[in-house]
Amino acid sequence: MFGDAAFILQISLKSSVAVLLAALGETLAERSGVLNLGLEGMMLMGALTGFAVGYATGNPWLAVTASCFVGGAMALIHAFFSITLKANQVLSGLSLTMLGMGLSNFLGRGVIGRSGIRLGQMPIPGLSDIPLLGKAVFTQSIFAYAGIVLTVLLALYLSRSRQGLMIRAVGEDAAAADTAGINVVRVRYICTVVGGMLSGLGGAYLSLVYTPGWKEGMTAGQGWIAIAMVVFATWKPSRVLVGALLFGLLTSLQFYFQVTGVELVPVYVLRMLPYLLTIAVLVLVNRVLMRRGADGASGPADLGVPFSRS
Repeated sequence: MFGDAAFILQISLKSSVAVLLAALGETLAERSGVLNLGLEGMMLMGALTGFAVGYATGNPWLAVTASCFVGGAMALIHAFFSITLKANQVLSGLSLTMLGMGLSNFLGRGVIGRSGIRLGQMPIPGLSDIPLLGKAVFTQSIFAYAGIVLTVLLALYLSRSRQGLMIRAVGEDAAAADTAGINVVRVRYICTVVGGMLSGLGGAYLSLVYTPGWKEGMTAGQGWIAIAMVVFATWKPSRVLVGALLFGLLTSLQFYFQVTGVELVPVYVLRMLPYLLTIAVLVLVNRVLMRRGADGASGPADLGVPFSRS
């Protein structure tokens, strides 16, 4: 029984990392007032870039860096259209997703099925020897540890730092923030690009750790889950972490039933459950928060609204 619980916990954490990283990046962007629906495309390009660079060079850290760079570059395209040209942010983000999906499918044809590098687990000395929890929690990849640390840092940064206050001010009322001397365009550019880099990092995790290799559409909609998670977690990094862990838990149950041979429901239903139940639970939580009038439940007031000094 304890062995099964440890297995489910380990797979839950492992399955939550990619969507957590992407959702944290989107949280930062949306807090500044920029809606980016291009996460799926950026994650796919990050996954392809990470695998291809790792396959060509054998250097995992160069592969991770390249994934972040590609994710940031795609986010920069979105920033240029939505911030500088003041284009519709929804259309710009959707175009970015289609670009990423099409480009990754085209460029990735030559590396499908090939074996590349793999970033393995990094047990934490001492903690990994703890019974039950040690192997499940403290024997993860560096991406998992980074995701937890980034969640804490982003939560503190947005709520406790002067720069975080500036970001929230820009997202709530860009005109007032500009009057106070804050460079709205610069803040939004930085947040959008950094958010894209985290999405690329989430894609790299998929191709270098979670399921090493490249295949078309390997994100399987996790970019869209990340976007929904940010909204229903009310733009708070701590709640984003809880949502990501919930998604990971539901995904781990699918693997657990496959390993144990238990067939309570058809396989295709199990594959849908992580997405359907995660969204259902987050919607329920959001409705409760809205009824209570929780702070920030309605999101940044200027989210998706182009800023113009005139």
